[in-house]
Amino acid sequence: MSWLFLLVAAVFEVVFALSMKYAAGFTRLWPSLLTVLAAVGGIYFLTLAMRELPVSIAYPLWTAVGTLGTVVLGALLLGESFTPVKLLSVALIVAGVAGLK
Repeated sequence: MSWLFLLVAAVFEVVFALSMKYAAGFTRLWPSLLTVLAAVGGIYFLTLAMRELPVSIAYPLWTAVGTLGTVVLGALLLGESFTPVKLLSVALIVAGVAGLK
């Protein structure tokens, strides 16, 4: 169950990151509320996952999945580019988290 909690936490992390962009510096009400709720949801489910998972696994994996999801959805939804340096950086993040596991 802890892995499911970690996955849900990572989804909240991606929603948090993307909704910050749409909140435009907390000047738009609904995206701002979504940002706050996603941040709380992500931390809540992360703490549930850490009941059984070591922090040295749960936290880096949460941030890595959040980062990867944000990079991919940033490109798909916001038109951000996939540069060679960005792709290499994503690969290094995956390698680093795999090394921790």
